[in-house]
Amino acid sequence: MGKKNRREPETATIDSATHDGRGIAAVSGKKVFVAGALPGETVEFIRRKSRRNFDEAELLHVIESSTDRINAKCEAFGRCGGCSLQHVSEEYQRSIKEQTLRDNLQRIGKVEPDSWLEPMTGPVWAYRRRARLTVKDVAAKGRVLVGFCERHAPYITDMHRCEVLVEPVGGLIDDLSELVARLSIRARLPQIEIAAAENALAMVFRVLDEPTEEDQRHLIEFGNAHNFRIYLQPGGLDSLQLIEPADCDEALHYTLPEFDITIEFEPIDFVQVNGEINQRMVRFAIEQLQIGSGDSVLDLFCGIGNFSLPLARRAVKVLGIEGEKNLVTRAGENAKKNGLDNVDFRVADLSQIDGSEAWVKAGWDRVLLDPARSGAAEVVERMRLLNPERIVYVSCHPGTLARDAAALVHEQGYHLETAGIIDMFPHTAHVESIAVFRRN
Repeated sequence: MGKKNRREPETATIDSATHDGRGIAAVSGKKVFVAGALPGETVEFIRRKSRRNFDEAELLHVIESSTDRINAKCEAFGRCGGCSLQHVSEEYQRSIKEQTLRDNLQRIGKVEPDSWLEPMTGPVWAYRRRARLTVKDVAAKGRVLVGFCERHAPYITDMHRCEVLVEPVGGLIDDLSELVARLSIRARLPQIEIAAAENALAMVFRVLDEPTEEDQRHLIEFGNAHNFRIYLQPGGLDSLQLIEPADCDEALHYTLPEFDITIEFEPIDFVQVNGEINQRMVRFAIEQLQIGSGDSVLDLFCGIGNFSLPLARRAVKVLGIEGEKNLVTRAGENAKKNGLDNVDFRVADLSQIDGSEAWVKAGWDRVLLDPARSGAAEVVERMRLLNPERIVYVSCHPGTLARDAAALVHEQGYHLETAGIIDMFPHTAHVESIAVFRRN
């Protein structure tokens, strides 16, 4: 098949699917991954990217539909790269993610838990309290586009609302488009960050040129009309400027009511995107650590204290380690505001530890891990030095969790008690999970 023909519509029957909602068909001896196609369906597609061992394709039309297919709620689904699984039920999505976790633990980690957890579930629409929207003034469309990147092309999706963003933001995509279109710097404003707290909603406008007074007036009026806090970010993390309201007596915050904890944060800080799921996740993690009143707990990749602060309500001593100084500062401030004097925080690059650090040698009764997608390989390699009785590992990538689980079980003397998915990002291919280990 020539290159030219690869860009013409083709028809095939889908044999299987990947965890991120791509159907797999074998066409002329080569696998083709068709985004949005389900096993058993006959579909029309067009190839978009050619790889050595497979091609990636866009779904054009479903000729024979699977009984598992449902109508997507979002008008932009299929074009927008934000969601990839709206064409199947939430139960089907969770089954895909559960199977992905099982496959990774078995294939990569060569481990299996004693028991599998029921999926941790919560809101599936209007749940996303943290997001980064891309902005671009597109002359060919006669408007400023605001949204997520397209699935099959490096462009911004021409969308008018988002079903997974918290309200009212999900319904204000067009309003944001019109707002930016009124600015003199509309071609120099590449993104808007959204941060929804329990007490306020913030928007951070990333600006490459200084806004004029009239630009600032438009932004302030928009914030006032919708009761949003409006920030400008002309440079790095330390360049954040609040412009509406002129000042605030109360910081953005969310709560963990079961632990009587209030966590303050800046609008560009990392917070878990699904507030209700976060509360359940924190409660479950702390339950699984089985903390005694005399236990000391090490919280690695601690951020602003999402786990450390409630842990301090249960343990005699907690130490949180994080690589970003700003987050460590915020965590320490949060500890003071919650009246906690048994938790400390320090800055350390956990990918660079060598085992000589005093906190590594101190020995810990319990360890909680919540790393980025790259996992916690360097920490796991030194788990015998830390020597906790129990470990809870919160993961945002099943592959690195499986890799680290293999090291814990086969090299470090731990047993995998239980594991399961956390449905933190419904309708997306993102697999959040949790695993619990005990020392042999």
